[in-house]
Amino acid sequence: MKRRTFLKRTAAAGAIAGTGGLGLLSFTTEKAVKRITILHTNDVHSHIEPFEKDHAQYPGMGGAARRYSLIQEIRKENPNTLLLDAGDIFQGTPYFNFYGGELEFKLMSKMKYDAATIGNHDFDNGIEGLYAQLPHADFKFLSANYNFSNTIMDGQVQPYHVFIKDGVRIGVFGLGIELQGLVSKDLYKETIYLDPVEIAQQTVEKLKNEENCDLIICLSHLGYNYRHEKISDMKLASLTRDIDLIIGGHTHTFLPKPTITQNLDGKNVLVNQVGWAGVNLGRIDFFLDASGRKNGSGATIVV
Repeated sequence: MKRRTFLKRTAAAGAIAGTGGLGLLSFTTEKAVKRITILHTNDVHSHIEPFEKDHAQYPGMGGAARRYSLIQEIRKENPNTLLLDAGDIFQGTPYFNFYGGELEFKLMSKMKYDAATIGNHDFDNGIEGLYAQLPHADFKFLSANYNFSNTIMDGQVQPYHVFIKDGVRIGVFGLGIELQGLVSKDLYKETIYLDPVEIAQQTVEKLKNEENCDLIICLSHLGYNYRHEKISDMKLASLTRDIDLIIGGHTHTFLPKPTITQNLDGKNVLVNQVGWAGVNLGRIDFFLDASGRKNGSGATIVV
């Protein structure tokens, strides 16, 4: 299927996806006066080029050039677009081994990413290696539950940022997975992991009540869901309030469209993740009417 045809079909699929408080188009388009598009990736793992044409799972799929073209096309359709990444930008191809993350950050800057959170593999060259590549990143790093105060990364990462698109205030914050057991202590140094549920709710309350955000998005590298009690995106959604969208990473979960789940108050939250290696691009469209009521839907686009 040609990419343009697929894009049209996935956009149509997105237009009917979802139910309830965040189900799409429970009000008419005449009332949906503003549309905010969220594009997102996760776990790209230094995949700069497409997979080989004879690859068993992803023949000819992915690649930074195709993603760039697709992002440009969507931005022309809707200038009120944010581009976000949920971590594990590094590690997976010789590009990382040779350039240490420089190429990844330069390409993301070229694509005009707005923000990213930090995954466990982004520490693979140590916290010093991550810090060394920051001059090549023309986008924001967000992490609310990693305390970097006693490390070289102190002051380089914000807990959240408020973006404004068409007058809509969009609060985006980041959450990282517990590094102990995943990353050697000598790589992340004195980075302190804070409870993501507690930190998330504190951050959301600030975004809602002090920053007056209309939309609140969590960039998470916690993982989509687990059979055990480990904190995940689905569990985070159920234990917090007022998050509209959780963009996830870490578990390389391929979702054809966002999962709709309920928060602590029984209200709907969208949770999405688009696999790994840049083979897919996530798209969520939020529609806000004149009273500020918001609905959203999404679809996964093959790159």
